[in-house]
Amino acid sequence: MASISVFVCFITLVFCFATGSVAKKEEGRIYELRKGDFSAKFTKWGASIVSVVLPDKHGKLADVVLGYDSAKEYKNDTTNFGAIVGRVANRIGGAQFTLNGTHYKLVANDGKNTLHGGPKGFGKVAWRVSKYKKGGHSPYIMFSYHSLDGEEGFPGDLIATVTYMLVGDYQLIVTMNAKALNKATPVNLAQHAYWNLGGHTSGDILSNEIQIFGSHITPVDKEFIPTGKIVPVKGTPYDFLEPCTIGSKMNKLPSGFNINYVLDDTAPNKVGLAAMVHHKKSGRMLELYTNAPGLQFYTSNFLKDEKGKGGFVYQAHAALCLETGGFPDAVNHPNFPSQIVTPGKSYHHSMLFKFSIRA
Repeated sequence: MASISVFVCFITLVFCFATGSVAKKEEGRIYELRKGDFSAKFTKWGASIVSVVLPDKHGKLADVVLGYDSAKEYKNDTTNFGAIVGRVANRIGGAQFTLNGTHYKLVANDGKNTLHGGPKGFGKVAWRVSKYKKGGHSPYIMFSYHSLDGEEGFPGDLIATVTYMLVGDYQLIVTMNAKALNKATPVNLAQHAYWNLGGHTSGDILSNEIQIFGSHITPVDKEFIPTGKIVPVKGTPYDFLEPCTIGSKMNKLPSGFNINYVLDDTAPNKVGLAAMVHHKKSGRMLELYTNAPGLQFYTSNFLKDEKGKGGFVYQAHAALCLETGGFPDAVNHPNFPSQIVTPGKSYHHSMLFKFSIRA
């Protein structure tokens, strides 16, 4: 009997060691999608985009998103490089809201406010790989995450998924879905990639030409919380209705851009053009389409001495973020599009990043 007990303990230890090793290996895994000379890599931490590689006008390949070399670095990331942020992306003023007569107090992580779902938001957790097809005509990967009732203060269980797929010629589709299981809850997922079309080591993005198809913004206070107003961009530094370089507007906004645009041509069941970015030196062009009502345009103002891929050190304005989604602090502004998802109903947010070359 003693020998049997020893054998059982041995088998148990071997099993625990083996499963632990597999789990640790999975945690550190980088997943790749490839379609010709167009490729993208991902990690389960935050369901994050690690790299997007595509050619310039001379056929030279470059990685056009900021990030880290290893999955482990995303586990401890403070920048949200490439992450899916939520349960509610952007800021919630005072880290609180009232829904159906119940007051919810959230975990604050940006002064007295909640940013990107809190200190353990969706960009800070390990997602599960549900489906994965590395190559072929339309390679894709699907991540899923079960957010529990009360997580970071939010009500109800929520099942969220994000699917990344390479299609056509240099096109990346991002599809975010969520379903509330037992309580009404706010949901606003956003993709937080830091883009630099010149390549992630090419320096700042101030010479990039951008056009944003949003004729209004939601102005904010000094803590980046919306005032509740919706105002036109015409005649302000936020006016990118016609293409112009980002740097040409920075003299009036020296710290950079961090503002939500009200998009002109989108609807829940309609995908419209949100923004276009052109890097003249490389010729790379990005067109972004979405069904979301808003676009947070952020010029990585708070980056400082961030060691990234290949040991390259990123500084302020090393990239731009185009985060489509709902408006910030919408749960506290009835005039903003609702982000409430009730049990049995689904949340759907789609993005299409279309890359091309323009001389």
